[in-house]
Amino acid sequence: MTPALAPALLPTPALGQRLRPHAAATPLTGCDGCPARALAVCQALADGELDAFGDIGDQQRFAPKETLFRQGDDADAVYTITSGMVRLYRLLSDGRRQILGFLLPGDFIGLAPDARYASTAEAVTPVGVCRFDAHAYAALAERKPHLLASLRRAAADELAAAQDHIVLLGRRSAEERVAAFLIALRGRLARRGGGAVTIALPMSRQDLADHLGLTIETVSRVISRLARERTLLVVPDGVRVLDAPRLQALAAA
Repeated sequence: MTPALAPALLPTPALGQRLRPHAAATPLTGCDGCPARALAVCQALADGELDAFGDIGDQQRFAPKETLFRQGDDADAVYTITSGMVRLYRLLSDGRRQILGFLLPGDFIGLAPDARYASTAEAVTPVGVCRFDAHAYAALAERKPHLLASLRRAAADELAAAQDHIVLLGRRSAEERVAAFLIALRGRLARRGGGAVTIALPMSRQDLADHLGLTIETVSRVISRLARERTLLVVPDGVRVLDAPRLQALAAA
């Protein structure tokens, strides 16, 4: 990743091995200085209330392609992403993969409608998370109505994003899908300190295809066409927006 893109994904410190359930956990400390706190559900808590997290959570780090949890696993933990990017996907019965979204610092994942995870969460880049016991987190939220309200807002935002994605897949051309994805990601990265011109794309073209319901050839062809038309400039680990009005017009079509 180039220096220009790095702030948007809030890189983690040097990675060690992934912490397994039986391994010693890194204590959850320094919540008041967490760069993702302003965007996370825990922003609802006052500084003095954050100590409660230390009893139910720990910090973990994941290397690219390592999984936080798998589809069908017991839903025993929830996570706040503090750095990096995570892809959330579901495997279909025929073995195909549908990427539901790309998660960034401040995003909260792991809530399950039943006792098992409905999807798989996998690190795209080096990822840092705060991991919490799911039952203990739910009990804490019940005692903290403002935290519960924050969780409900996060769930509502997730539902709205899912509905937008359904429209994206069902009613838009390939070019419009790519443009809408880039505009939405640019906004999310900007809220996390990233630039408004360069859009970090650490995921693969296959990831984009599996998210947008396209083939990898179509994704590559669309990006190449936008580059030829001087709407985008392809740079290492991302694209640079050269013609923002045109890209926004495509996204809004």
